[in-house]
Parts: sequence; C-alpha cells; structure tokens
Amino acid sequence: MEQNKQADRQELEYYKKAYEAEKKKNQALNGRIADLQKQEEELKEQIGRIKGGTFWKLSKPARGCLHFLLRTKDRIRRYGSPKGLARKLKSKGIERRARLRHGTAGFPDAERRKAEAETVFPKNIKFSILVPLYNTPKNFLKDMADSVRNQTYGNWELCLADGSDSEHAYVEQMCLSYARKDGRIKYKKLEKNDGIAGNTNKCYEMATGDYIGLFDHDDILHPSVLYEYMKAICEKNADYVYCDEATFKGNSINNMITLHFKPDFSIDNLRANNYICHFSVFDRRLLEGMELFRVRFDGSQDHDMILRLTAKAKHIVHVPKLLYYWRSHKGSVASDISAKSYAIDAAKGAIGEHLRECGFEEFEISSTKACETIFRIQYQLLSNPKISILIPNKDHVQDLKRCISSILERSTYDNIEIIIIENNSELPETFAYYKELEQRKEIRIERYEGEFNYSKVNNFGASKANGEYLLLLNNDTEVITMNWIEELLMFAQREDVGAVGAKLYYGDNTIQHAGIVIGLGAHRSAGHTHYRVDKNNFGYMGRLFYAQDVSAVTGACLLVKKKLYEELGGLDESFAVALNDVDFCLRLRKRGLLNIFTPFAELYHYESASRGTDLSGESAKRYDRESERFRERWKEELEKGDPYYNPNFSLDHSDYTLKLM
Repeated sequence: MEQNKQADRQELEYYKKAYEAEKKKNQALNGRIADLQKQEEELKEQIGRIKGGTFWKLSKPARGCLHFLLRTKDRIRRYGSPKGLARKLKSKGIERRARLRHGTAGFPDAERRKAEAETVFPKNIKFSILVPLYNTPKNFLKDMADSVRNQTYGNWELCLADGSDSEHAYVEQMCLSYARKDGRIKYKKLEKNDGIAGNTNKCYEMATGDYIGLFDHDDILHPSVLYEYMKAICEKNADYVYCDEATFKGNSINNMITLHFKPDFSIDNLRANNYICHFSVFDRRLLEGMELFRVRFDGSQDHDMILRLTAKAKHIVHVPKLLYYWRSHKGSVASDISAKSYAIDAAKGAIGEHLRECGFEEFEISSTKACETIFRIQYQLLSNPKISILIPNKDHVQDLKRCISSILERSTYDNIEIIIIENNSELPETFAYYKELEQRKEIRIERYEGEFNYSKVNNFGASKANGEYLLLLNNDTEVITMNWIEELLMFAQREDVGAVGAKLYYGDNTIQHAGIVIGLGAHRSAGHTHYRVDKNNFGYMGRLFYAQDVSAVTGACLLVKKKLYEELGGLDESFAVALNDVDFCLRLRKRGLLNIFTPFAELYHYESASRGTDLSGESAKRYDRESERFRERWKEELEKGDPYYNPNFSLDHSDYTLKLM
C-alpha cells in the first residue's frame, strides 16, 4: 500500500515538474511574441514614414515600370520566349472573344428562332429530358426549367423526379406551377431520395419519348440544342448524340471558366475519362435489356451508362458546338471533384466492368496527376512477342551511342532485336562502333545502298526483321521510361489498333510529339499538338496525361504489328522524308483501325540531329512537293477535318487556341 502511495507521489511530482517546465516555455514564447509584435509595429511606422515621403510619391511611376518588367520577364520565362508570350496573350484575347461568342450572344435572335421552330424534319422525334431533383435552389430550378421551355424545337417532355426533403418544399410547388403552365412538363414527388441514379431511373419511368436526354438540375441548355440534335438524327441517322460544353460561375452563363471543345467519338479517351459527359441524348432502343443508371455506380453513373450505350450505338455523332452550360458552385463536381470523392471509385468500377465486357482480363486503373477522374489504364500483356527495333543511321555516332545505350540499359522488355540500317556513313568511327555492336547477339547491322529515303530505308529494315512487331525509332532518341516498350505494346497488341506512338521531348524538356493532327500548320498537311509545351503541362483538358486516339503518331517512335506493316506495303516511298508516317497512319485508320498516343512511354527526341532540320533551298522544295502530294491524296479527310481535333480550334496553332471568327 505504502509502495503505491510512494509511486503516486513520484508520478505527481513528475507531472508538477513537467507542468512548470511547460509554463516556463509558454512564458518565454509569450515574451517572444510580444517582442515580435513590437518589432512589427515599429516596422509599420517606418514603412508609413517612407510611403508618406516625397521620394516614394515621385518614384511611383518608376516602381510601376519595374514591377511590370519583372512580371513580363517571369511570363517570358514561363512561355519560352517573347514570341511565346505574345502568342499566349493573343490566345487569351481570342478566348475572351470566344467566351462572348459562345454565351448568350450566340443564342438565336427572333428571326433564327422562328426559322428553327418552323423547320419540318423528315422524322418526328420526341425527346424525354430527365432531371433528378434534390433540394434544388430556386434560381437553379428556374434557370434549368426555362432553358428547356425556351427550346426552338418543341417536341419534348421534361420529366422531373423530386427527392427533396421537407425543408425544400418549394421545389414541389415550383414544379407543379411549371406543370400547370406547360403540359410537356411531368413531375413526381418521391417518397425518399434515392440519389442521382435512383432518382433518374424514376424520371425514366415517366418518359414516353423516342430519345432520352440527361440533364442536371443546376445546369442550362442552349436554346438550339434539340434543334441541332434533330439535324444530327435526321441527316446522320444518329442514335447517340453529344455536344461541347462550358462551365460557368454565378448566375450568368457568360461567366465561363472552362470551355470544353471535344473530339468526335474516341473510345480510348472515354475509357480514360468521361469526356462526353453533357449533353448526352440517345435512342431509347439502345437501353433494351439494360438499366438506365446502375445504383452501384452512383457518382459516376453517367460514365457507366455512356460506356454501355456507346458500345451498342451504331451512329455516334458529336455536334461540335457549345450547347450545354455546366454550373460550378459549392458542392458541385464541376467545382471540385473532391466534393464527391466517391465518384472516383465509382468511375474506376464502371471502367473496370466495361473493360471486362470488352474482353480485357487483367488491368490496373489509377488516377493521374492531371485530375483524379482522368485515369491511366495499364493492360496486361497477352504474350511476350519479339519486337524488332529499326534504327536508320548515317554517321552521328554519339547520337546512335546514346540511343542504343538507353535501350540496352533502361528497357525492361527483353525480347527485342535491334536492327541498325546503315545508309551511306563515311566516318571511320561509325564503322568501328558497328564492329562493337555486332558482338551483341541482339543487334544487327543491315546495309542499305542508295540515297537517303526514310520510307525506303525502313521498308528495307522491315524486310530483314524477325520480330512479330516493328518499332520504328530515330537514332536521335533516348529512352526515359524503363517500361516504354510495354506501354506501347499493351495497346499495339489489340486487334482494333494500328500504330502506337510515345510522348517525345526535346532536350530542353518541352514537347516535340504528343500526337499528330491532320490539317494543322502552315502547309495544312499535318502538325504536332502541344508543340513546345513544357513537359509537366497537363495539356488541354488534361490530354497530356492519358492515352488517347489520334489520327497519327510520329515515325520517330512508332510500334505496329509487322503483319499490318506488310499488308499496307510499308511506308509510301514517294514520301522520301516528310509525312510518310502520317500517310501510313491514315491508311491504318482507313482500314478502321485506331492509332493511339500514350504519354506513359517517354523518350527524348533531339529532332533530326542526324539529318538536319534545314527547310531552305532543295529541302524546302521537296517538303512542298511532299505536302502537296499528301494534301491531294488525303483531300477528302482534310476537308472533313481531324475527328480528334475540334473544328473550333485554330489550325494555325498547336496549343488548342480557339479559332478567330
């Protein structure tokens, strides 16, 4: 007993000492805080005296100039050069004008409204627009309902299912008032709130239309959206339609913060992120045998539905016009995806189920740093095929050494053969290096006689290849990503894929290649998107951080099945230097195959270091001839425009600058 009391006294004494020590520390800190406060007051007084002085007042213009110069210097550094800054400022000016053009200023005037309303279409389509309601603010509800009632195409019904609680009884009152004014508005008060998915399914039970449209309770439709969709249905037999969209703040759609101009249907884009989103309208027959929204994917129910319906649709049409306005406010996904973090897990689940239904068995889905709902999908390699890496070369030993060393030292894929296609080298050190390389069983030197023709050289190399796949690679590249071959192969192994390309950087860590758009550039033949953008830039709507479908990829690093290469006759040898890779990719596309750019296979590309980049004299004339041949051959495709590049973007810039109209 006495021992316990002694222990208690010792413990009490310990805590007393600890308390006193902490008390002294607090006293010292309080003294320090008081000293700092006093110093702050003295500094404020000094600053006040300085700012009140004559010199400070007289130097104000000079300080303004200095601050302007420092800000300009910083902006020039960020955009690479004075020209880069000038382009960015011009782009911002164009975007400001575009925001006005695509806002209420672009709404139909009385004459256009009359013309659209009186248009007689060959089909009589009724749209059922589904809107799940839950505690919708009064102004949001009014804006949403009015935007439907203001449609120039009148054959619609608005189906409202209301899960609002008793504190928001005004939602029911407002909806009933709208229903009394307009018989096309249907309203149902739900006994309980079943979330977005459940409430939308209740809307669908009310629907009697031929086509179903999905609309959020806090957003706004352009007055002509149904009219434009009717044109797509009647002219293109569309069974699934979507449009471009904008995010806005406050009570006016003119306060746009993001303009999302989308590509035409792109399955790999859709798997990586729900780029289609709003405003989806589809033939209700696509839903036969399926649920509309599946409750287990609540939070990403629209992504799940879009993946399922587009898999069944025969004619998916993108209307490249900004016809949907997505309101950003506290608590909305448009404002912050973390407001609905469960949506991230739901999206992964929806994508995973879609992939399994498409026959993919093993894969990993992870968020990228661009956005938590922009995903990287890593597919399982189905086999370990031999890959023949074809590298044309003429001298430039240091470039070649760097390239070969990076392949051998950094690649994790080991079933490769490297074929160096020697073409007219002259320097002794080149041939000495060849002798070193020939000691390695995975490297061969094949000699091509004749003048340089990139297409002929690669076709010759392909004829010597033993691999199941061909990887065209420039000698002025350097591997960065250790599993770069696996990242390319996981796409190239698919039956629906033609060519796969990597993300390439210049030595200054700006982008050289991130996919090719046809029609882009001064020659209106083809050009690289995001050209010279910093490697850490997310790109337009995060495009630099997910695998996506593109019209073409560069031959500087291109993986393709050898069988496909041979079936197409390889690269067209009439394109000796330029556009042979783009022509090849378009021929793959013409066969119904997809070309894919993946940002997860990264290399440096010290562009054309071995052949030069001079486009003057005969080089310029040759480029002009090849561009003209390309434009003639692909005239129809160029006139239609690149399906993966929205027509609202300028073809004069590679950074997704909006077209000036």
